Amino acid sequence: MSAVETISRYRELLAQRPFSHGYGVLLGFNGLVIEAIGPDVKIGELCEIEDSGQDRPIRAEVVGFREGRVLLMPFGHLRGVSAGSRIRSLGHTLQVPVARAMIGRVLDAFGAPLDSGPAIEAEDYRAVQRSPINPLQRAPLDEVLETGVRAIDAVLPFAKGQRVGVFAGSGVGKSTLLGMMARHVRADVVVVAMVGERGREVGDFLQEALGHDGLQRSVMVVATADQPALVRTHAVHAAHAVAEFFRDQKLDVLLIVDSITRFAMAQREVGLAVGEPPTSRGYPPSVFNLLPQILERGGRVRNSGSISAIYSVLVEGDDMNEPVADHMRAILDGHVVLSRDLAARGQLPAIDLLTSVSRLLSRVADKEERQLILRTKAIVSTYETSRDLVDMGAYQAGTNPALDEAIAMHPRIVECFRQEPSQSSSRRESIEALRSIVTGGGRS
Repeated sequence: MSAVETISRYRELLAQRPFSHGYGVLLGFNGLVIEAIGPDVKIGELCEIEDSGQDRPIRAEVVGFREGRVLLMPFGHLRGVSAGSRIRSLGHTLQVPVARAMIGRVLDAFGAPLDSGPAIEAEDYRAVQRSPINPLQRAPLDEVLETGVRAIDAVLPFAKGQRVGVFAGSGVGKSTLLGMMARHVRADVVVVAMVGERGREVGDFLQEALGHDGLQRSVMVVATADQPALVRTHAVHAAHAVAEFFRDQKLDVLLIVDSITRFAMAQREVGLAVGEPPTSRGYPPSVFNLLPQILERGGRVRNSGSISAIYSVLVEGDDMNEPVADHMRAILDGHVVLSRDLAARGQLPAIDLLTSVSRLLSRVADKEERQLILRTKAIVSTYETSRDLVDMGAYQAGTNPALDEAIAMHPRIVECFRQEPSQSSSRRESIEALRSIVTGGGRS
C-alpha cells in the first residue's frame, strides 16, 4: 500500500471518529446488564467502562433504555467494577477488521488473533451488522457447488449462494460432516464461525475435522461457551462481515456457522436481560427477527462473488419441530438431516436422504440426474418401509418385485455413500458411482 493510500485510509477512519466523548455513570449491574445514567448514546453504540481496576477499560454495547437509564452489556467480565465507575461513549458501532491475511488464521469475535501468529494488518473495517443484499442485485442460483461429500453431491446438490441447514442431535456426526465440507468444497475461501462450543471442541475441529490443508484456505471465527452472550452473537455477525469482504473480492465463499442454535440461545439471553417477553419455549421475539436478517446476507451478487452458507441446527432431544429448527427450515434453501439410527448402524455421514431436501435441485441438476435421484430415493424408501419385515426374516423373496430390487440395491447404495472424512470425490464421480448401482440392478 502506497503512502498516499495509507494517508487516505487513515483520513477516512479519523472522519468516522468523534472529536468529543460523552460520559455517564454506572449505577448497577444485575449479572448481564449494566444500568447507567448517560451518556447520550444510540442503540448499538460502543462504550468503555473506566476505573474498572483492570489493565484496560472494559468495552460494552448499548442494548436498550429503561426509564431514562441506558442499558449496556459488557464484552468482558466485570470483576473490579464498582458503582460510580465512569462510562465513556466511543461514538461508533462495532466494526471488525478485514484483510486477505486472515486466511489460515483463527480469530476471536472482534478479529483479533487467537493463534500464535502475528497481528493482522487491516485492509478495511466492516460493521458487524449490515443490511441484507438488495433482492434486485441477487444473481440466479444456477451454478452447482461441489462439496466433495458423495451423498450430497449425488442426491442433494447445492448451488453457489445457497443457504442450507444441517439438522442433527448431539453426537450424530454434525461437526465431522461440516469439517468434510470445509476441507473438500470447491470454493475459494471458507469462513467458519464456531459459536458456544467448548474450548476442547474448537481444537478438535481445527486439528481433526478441518486439518492443516483445510485451514490453509479458511478463516475461523471463534467465541467459546464461557464468553458473554453478546460476544457469542457478535461472532456470527463478524463471520458474515468477513465472508462479505471476500465476496466483494469476487470470490466464491463457503460460510459455515456451528451452530445457529447456540447463536439463538445467546440472543435469548440478551433479549431476556433487557426485558423482552419470552414467547415460544422462552425465546423472545428478537431471535426470530434476527435469524432471517442473518440468513439474507448470503447469496450471489451480480458482478461479484457468492456466499454459500451452511448453518448447523442442534435439535434438542432430536425434536425437528422445536422453534429454532422449525423457523430455520422455513427460511433456508434446503436442509440436510442427520439420523441417529443411521449413525448407530455405522452409516457415516449419517445423512437421511428421505427427509433431506435441496430446494434448488431443479436448477443445478439436469433431467437425467433428477430421474436418477428420484429412483434412488424410491429404492431407499421401499427398503426402509419394509426394513422390520426383512430384518425379522418374515419376507419371502419374489412376493414383491420392487422390494426384491430394493433389497439387492440398498446395501450397495449405503456403501457408495459411506465416506471417510479424509476422502473426497468429484460430483461427476459420485453420480457415475450411483448410476452404476441403480441402473445395474444391484449386481456386483
